[in-house]
Amino acid sequence: MYIPNSSFFPLIIVALPLLYWAFNFRKQTKLAFYVHDYLSGHDISAITVAGKDGPQTSVLSFGTIIAVDDPVTEGPDLNSKLIGRAQGMYINSQLDGKGLHLMFSIIFTDGIYKGSTLEIQGADLFAMKEREFSIVSGTGYFRFVRGEQF
Repeated sequence: MYIPNSSFFPLIIVALPLLYWAFNFRKQTKLAFYVHDYLSGHDISAITVAGKDGPQTSVLSFGTIIAVDDPVTEGPDLNSKLIGRAQGMYINSQLDGKGLHLMFSIIFTDGIYKGSTLEIQGADLFAMKEREFSIVSGTGYFRFVRGEQF
């Protein structure tokens, strides 16, 4: 009876995961959606929950914490199709008050991503016209997601 060389087996154990990784091409999903954040008016979707002057503290004051439950739509107009909610918080973490650190979930409630979520986190500097945020996780369709721009 022939017994194969025992050094061949560890090679297979190492090679199979590497081959899987090399040929497991990730699909890319491009999304565009709009988060509407309202601190005042009829449809308030964000409120100050803590700050140096209590709930009346401006979002522009260092240390202010804002809770959000914002509508997420397909287009920039609030009347465009509602596809989810952005729920989480902002913390003004810049001493001069000109920047937030945000952490929230995009919870899709309609469309092909219904039931899935994206977890967003990052610095939001007001002075920047265009801002990028990290997509750090997801569920459902977006399980094991890695994001490069938000």
